Amino acid sequence: MSEPLLSVAEWRAQAGQGEAPLRARLHVEITARHAKTTREGKPYYDLEFSDASGRDLLRIWNNAPFFLDCGELQARDWVELAGEFVPKPGYGLEPRALAVRPLSASEVEAALAGTADRAGRLEADFALLQGTLGSLSDPRLRALCLLFLDRHGPRFRRASAARMNHHARRGGLLEHTTQMMRAAVALCGVYPHLRRDLLLAGVLFHDCGKMWENPTPERSTSIEVTTTGELLGHIMIGCELLNKLWSELRDGPSFQAWEGLQPRSEDVRQHLLHLIVSHHGELAFGSPVLPKTPEAFALHYIDSLDARLEMLTGAYAQAPQVAPGVFERVRPLGSNLIRPLGQFDGPAE
Repeated sequence: MSEPLLSVAEWRAQAGQGEAPLRARLHVEITARHAKTTREGKPYYDLEFSDASGRDLLRIWNNAPFFLDCGELQARDWVELAGEFVPKPGYGLEPRALAVRPLSASEVEAALAGTADRAGRLEADFALLQGTLGSLSDPRLRALCLLFLDRHGPRFRRASAARMNHHARRGGLLEHTTQMMRAAVALCGVYPHLRRDLLLAGVLFHDCGKMWENPTPERSTSIEVTTTGELLGHIMIGCELLNKLWSELRDGPSFQAWEGLQPRSEDVRQHLLHLIVSHHGELAFGSPVLPKTPEAFALHYIDSLDARLEMLTGAYAQAPQVAPGVFERVRPLGSNLIRPLGQFDGPAE
């Protein structure tokens, strides 16, 4: 019987459900193959791979019958990995049997799109962003946000939100931004003194520099390292992008009609830039300045909350249990995790 085709995220989740071997097929892109040796001098490979749902790694020992096949793989190869995978406590999954074959063009397209459920959620997320930002009252911020989505939408939709830790996958930046947008809309209902248009625009732009700091190529699930990203970082890149788009609007036909609006256009631009440069919240974490406005504080905490809840979800799916209901610490989280309290399902009062 053919093994079920799983995404990397599904494969990880099912592997954590027990100690029995898992039979599965994965359609993945090879992102790296590292030739290494043990302390005894025996060669092995760390085989890194990814799909639209996430990334993982297999360790291929030199006594495995498929060792030579894996030694032929190169970064950017699209392959099927099919076989039996055995859970190893504290490590992950180790292949007991593995067959490798290249993917067809149609299989690559399907792998890039991800599962039907995930592809549908990403479409809905982008539509939510378009609708929410298209409803902004301030015409300057509305025009700026919609220009960004129109100009950079394809790159934004495939970008990751980070190299690791949270939303580190193709489409992760869209997921992270949309979830933050939902939180910001809700928070503005609780704290009506927040400048809603400014905060929502800040959510869109806060990590936009990630599209160049760690870009995801058009036909890839890899997260690249770039010279531009290393030299400047996503905060500086985001400020440069915002200023470029703002200048384009300023040279357009509508900007003159906005000159009488309050607050002044230049104040709006500077406050939005402040949201980008302060969103990490602390100088030690890379922000050139600390948050100094209500919207800047709100953006920082919304960003931090969404990132940490995403880390928790990943940790529960991957971390081994060191005791019943106690999960081993996953960095950068600061402690072991406890299994969440289950949903209440008792009798109604």
